[in-house]
Amino acid sequence: MKEWVKSGAPWIWGTAGGLAVALVLVFGVLWLTAARGLVYFWPSQVVETTFVEKDGSKIRLIGEIKDQEEVAVRRLVESGFNIPGDNKFTTRYLLKLGNRDVSGFDFKWYPAPLLTELTYPKDILTVERHEWGNFYGHLKAVKENGQVVAEGAAAMQALEKRVERARQLFDEIFRTEKQDIGDVNYEIEQLRLKERKLQLEGKLSDAAKQAIEKEREAANAKFAAIQTRLEELRTEIGRDSLSAEVMDGKVVDVPLAKVAEVYRANAMGVADKIGFYFRKLVAFGTEDPREANTEGGIFPAIFGTVMMVILMSIMVMPLGVMAAVYMREYAGRGPLIRIIRIAVNNLAGVPSIVYGVFGLGFFVYFLGGNIDQLFFTEALPAPTFGSPGILWASLTLAILTLPVVIVATEEGLARVPRSLREGSLALGATKAETLWRTVLPMASPAMMTGLILAVARAAGETAPLMLVGVVKLAPNLPLDGHFPYFHLERQFMHLGFHIYDVGFQSPNVEAARPLVYATAFLLVLVIVALNLAAVSLRNRLRENYRGLEGM
Repeated sequence: MKEWVKSGAPWIWGTAGGLAVALVLVFGVLWLTAARGLVYFWPSQVVETTFVEKDGSKIRLIGEIKDQEEVAVRRLVESGFNIPGDNKFTTRYLLKLGNRDVSGFDFKWYPAPLLTELTYPKDILTVERHEWGNFYGHLKAVKENGQVVAEGAAAMQALEKRVERARQLFDEIFRTEKQDIGDVNYEIEQLRLKERKLQLEGKLSDAAKQAIEKEREAANAKFAAIQTRLEELRTEIGRDSLSAEVMDGKVVDVPLAKVAEVYRANAMGVADKIGFYFRKLVAFGTEDPREANTEGGIFPAIFGTVMMVILMSIMVMPLGVMAAVYMREYAGRGPLIRIIRIAVNNLAGVPSIVYGVFGLGFFVYFLGGNIDQLFFTEALPAPTFGSPGILWASLTLAILTLPVVIVATEEGLARVPRSLREGSLALGATKAETLWRTVLPMASPAMMTGLILAVARAAGETAPLMLVGVVKLAPNLPLDGHFPYFHLERQFMHLGFHIYDVGFQSPNVEAARPLVYATAFLLVLVIVALNLAAVSLRNRLRENYRGLEGM
C-alpha cells in the first residue's frame, strides 16, 4: 500500500475521478437546459376534457398539459374538492388554457380524479398571437369585414392563406414603424441638434434658420406620407378575422392583425412537427421579442451579447498585454511591483457588482458627463454618453477581466526562453524589437488563453451590466444605418439579463419558465462559439512557434 501511495497512482486516479465528476456535472447542466429549453419549440398536443367543480357543476377545458405532480389528497380536500376513493395521493395536471383575454388566467392546476377522459380532437386550433398569448378553440368561420367568407371544412384552408397575408402586412407595418418612421425621427432630431448647436455658437443666422426649416418641412412631409401609408396598411390588416368556439361554449372573434401563427397540433404528422420545430427554433434566434420577452425571439439579446464581448475583447487585450509586458520585462523586482501583483490577483476576487458601481460612477457619470459637456452641449440636458450604454458596459467588463489577461500574459512571457532574448539582442536588435518580433509572438498563445477566460466570464456577467447599459427592451440596436453606424452610447439587450428578467420579473412565471432554459442554453452556445474561435486561433499560433519552445 505504501509503495502504491509513493508511486503517485492515487493522485492520478484522484485527478481522473475529479475530472470525470466535473465532466458529468457539466454535461448534466447542458442536458438539463437543453431538455427543458428545446422542448419549448415542439408543437404541444391540445387536450379537451371536462372538469367537476367544487359545487358539482361541470366545465369544459381546452388547453395544453404542461406539467403534472403528485399531491396529497388531504390538501385537495381541505381546498374544497371532493376527491373520490381512499388514495392518500393523487395526480394533478397543470393546464395551459390560454385565452387570457377571455378567461383572465393562462395556467391552472386541476386534480386528475375530477377530470373526465382526456381527448385530443384534431380540429382544435392553436393561435399564437402578438399579444395576450395563445388562443385555443374550435374554428367555426373566417370573416372578411365582418362577413363570413368560409366555414366548415373549407375554413382552415382559407384561414391559412389570410393569416399569411396578415403576417406579411404585419411585417411591413413593423418595418415602416421601426425603420421608415425611425429614419425620419432621427433626421428631425439631427436638425434640432444642428439648430441648437448653431444657436449656442452664435452662428444661427436667418439663412441657416431658413435652410434648417426647409429640411424640417421636407422631413415632416415625408413623415406625413409614411403615416398615410401606415394607416392604409392598418386598414388592410384589420380586414380579416376568425371565429372560434372557446371552452365555455362562446364564439369569439380574433382579428388576424393580432395573429402570428395558426396550426392544429393534434392533426400534425411527425414530419410536420419536425418542420414546425426547426422553423420555430430559427425564429427564436432571428426575431424580436414580444409579450414582455415571454414570447417571440431573442435576436437583439444575442446581437448585444456578441457585440459587447467583441468590444470588451478589443479593449482588454491591449491594456492587459501592456501591463503584463511592463511588469515582466521592464519593471524591477522591488516591493512595489510585488504589491502591484498582489493587487492584480486580488482584483480577480472582487464581486462583479462592485465593478458595476465603479463603472456607473466613473465611466457613466464622470467620463460620460464630461464628454457631453465638451462635445454634445447641444443635446444637454438630455445625456448622450452621460447615460449607461454599450461602451461603458464593455469598459466595465474590460476592467473586470483585466486581471485574468495580465496573469495569463505574464505566465506566457515567463515561458519564453532567455536564450531567444539573448540571441536577438546579440544579432543587433533593440530590446523593443526583441520584444515585438520575438517575445510577444511566442507568448501569443498564452495571451489567447487569457482572452478565452475573459470572454467566458464577461459573456455570462449580468449584475454589473444592469448598472452600466443593459435594458429589458432596447428600442434600437447599437448598430444601424445612421452615421456613425456603431452607436457606442446606446443601451442594449443581453442574454444574461434576459434570463434574469424572464425568470424573476415576468408576470407569467409558468409561460416564461421554458424560455429561461432555452435562453440559458443559447447563452452557453454563444460562449462556446466565441471560445472555440479563440481556441482555434490560439492553437494556430501555438503550432507556429512550437519549434522554438525547446530552445
